Amino acid sequence: MNIKIVCVGKLKEKYFKDGIAEYQKRLSRFAKVEIVQVPDEKAPESLSPAQMEEVKKREGERILSKIKDKEYVYVLAIKGKERASEEFAKELKDLGTYGHSDITFVIGGSLGTSDAVNKRANDLFSFGKLTMPHQLMRLVLIEQIYRAFMINSGSPYHK
Repeated sequence: MNIKIVCVGKLKEKYFKDGIAEYQKRLSRFAKVEIVQVPDEKAPESLSPAQMEEVKKREGERILSKIKDKEYVYVLAIKGKERASEEFAKELKDLGTYGHSDITFVIGGSLGTSDAVNKRANDLFSFGKLTMPHQLMRLVLIEQIYRAFMINSGSPYHK
């Protein structure tokens, strides 16, 4: 299975990089994992609604340029579907079984994702209503992907 995580902005903190690298290494026995960073749009703190949409549109174009037609796409979104780890594990297993070997996860910028990105998604995935820094979300996401593979392999990792 090929897993790609497309995210907006650069990861600067060493502790996040180290954690993500650890899970990427652990996942290597199950899947090829690629992390693709696209530049965030520089914008002032206070934006009008129209300016916010423009920022999301520009970031969305960068995100969409990294997604191929054959990829099954999960977009992380607060309004997406929440699921338990076991349910997520079953989804990943079923995707692989039914011919979706290229799975992409999208983490948008601080304003979220554009309508175009959300329309391209096969599924909107929510980790709840909490707001997290995007850097932390990368670590949480890759850990949950690893957890899903461990659940599917029958490992005691998930208790």
